[in-house]
Amino acid sequence: MSDKEKEPMFSAKNLKLLTGPVGMNNPITVQVLGICSALAVTVKMKPAIVMALSVTIVVAVSNVVIAAMRQYIPDRIRIIVQLVVIATMVILVDQFLKAYAFDVSRQLSVFVGLIITNCILMGRLEAFAMANKPWPSFIDGLGNGAGYGLILVIVAFLRELLGSGSVMGFPVMQKLGIYTTGYENNGMMILPPMALIIVGMIIWWQRSKNTSLIEK
Repeated sequence: MSDKEKEPMFSAKNLKLLTGPVGMNNPITVQVLGICSALAVTVKMKPAIVMALSVTIVVAVSNVVIAAMRQYIPDRIRIIVQLVVIATMVILVDQFLKAYAFDVSRQLSVFVGLIITNCILMGRLEAFAMANKPWPSFIDGLGNGAGYGLILVIVAFLRELLGSGSVMGFPVMQKLGIYTTGYENNGMMILPPMALIIVGMIIWWQRSKNTSLIEK
């Protein structure tokens, strides 16, 4: 193996794969993928965090499996193979949640199963894992999962705080005495359209800070 092939595990290129999707190449705000999850599971922080972790695990491990198999997958059935790998990982995650976090699993309902249809997963497998080695693919999966999760957590934080007056179930507004000033919870924040409005505001803020994203 040549020196060129012996790339450090945490090289600048790999670190960029990890940090890029969290910032200026975020899969939700820049690539506009995985929007449905932002609408469906962000009324409360806890299910949003669990969904973020679930997607991160699925995309990272699936990336590794596909990257390791990429030279042996016939081109004409590669999409089927990718779907089988994703479906297997989703089933494992779903069963784990039902066994160890049943309440959260019940809140997430069918949305854990619908991770299979998340465009981020298929996008990373097709665009990255099929053309790269397992370790960079793993880093890419972690980065995209973290970027996806970051947006979910931000949206869930705002919706739970302003819509229910709590964060992770803790009554923040009550403890701070905000209600004594006449403040009331904004019921609109827990309605599905508010998730898209908040995501839209994050997209606007990010693109206003980096005009190069406007062309994307």
